[in-house]
Amino acid sequence: MADYTYEELRHKTVGQLREIAKTLDHEAVQGYTQLNKEHLIPAICKAIGIDAHAHHHEVTGGFDKPAAKARLRALKAERQAALEAHDHARLRAIRRQRHSLNHRIRAHVR
Repeated sequence: MADYTYEELRHKTVGQLREIAKTLDHEAVQGYTQLNKEHLIPAICKAIGIDAHAHHHEVTGGFDKPAAKARLRALKAERQAALEAHDHARLRAIRRQRHSLNHRIRAHVR
């Protein structure tokens, strides 16, 4: 019996999952022929003894969230100065930088 990970099981078809369940002698996979993929995966995970949920391995690429938030605060002050000076070109540049940083922060959280 080969060891599987949750991700490997998630990418298998229902037929492949039923073949795996057929080889297992565990009460969690009883009635495997009647189970759909949504129910088969947790049952097989329980029978094999692995976590039955996805693990999100984030690749941050050196992203520093506190530094990005500090930069957002600095941009907010720059924005206020640009508003007072009526510098529309600078306001647009600040808006684009803030948008980009917010997007990266949200992407990092996921």
